[in-house]
Amino acid sequence: MRASTKEQVESLGAKFLEVPMSEEERKANDGVYAKEMSDDYKRRQAELVAKQARQADIIITTALIPGKPAPQLVSAEVVADMKPGSVIVDLAAEAGGNCALTRTGEVVRTEQGVTIVGSINVPGLLAADASSLYAKNLLTFLSLMLSKDGFTLNLEDDLLAATLVTHDGQVRFPAAH
Repeated sequence: MRASTKEQVESLGAKFLEVPMSEEERKANDGVYAKEMSDDYKRRQAELVAKQARQADIIITTALIPGKPAPQLVSAEVVADMKPGSVIVDLAAEAGGNCALTRTGEVVRTEQGVTIVGSINVPGLLAADASSLYAKNLLTFLSLMLSKDGFTLNLEDDLLAATLVTHDGQVRFPAAH
């Protein structure tokens, strides 16, 4: 639910759940990777997750807070209310899981027919596919700069402009300032 991941989630065709934040909460979390939220925020988050989970076929959770157990986002009660055949993929399983019923390293099926995937090191399970996708991404990115005539930088291209760190002796990448 971290706002900075919204674009990544939506680029994969998934629906991003966003808990409305007060201006104070927004300022406190601006530029912060992952921070534990207030009790009021957690309550609003739980209500939103419960409402959406009842309608979902698949839930993928990834929430982690460095140095702490994974925050529990999906309660046992919410899982019990989900449709039979629904699946929860808990990518935070190694840190205790975002779902109350996650068992680290296991795939379990509830009495209501909900499957909870608590596999560990999921990226490691996908090495061949991930390598292929990464290679395709690199090729696509490099094709923006390579042509039959050689190497050229189109500084009007949004992707190149956003990823170019330096050019002609100038620092261009905003994060480097």
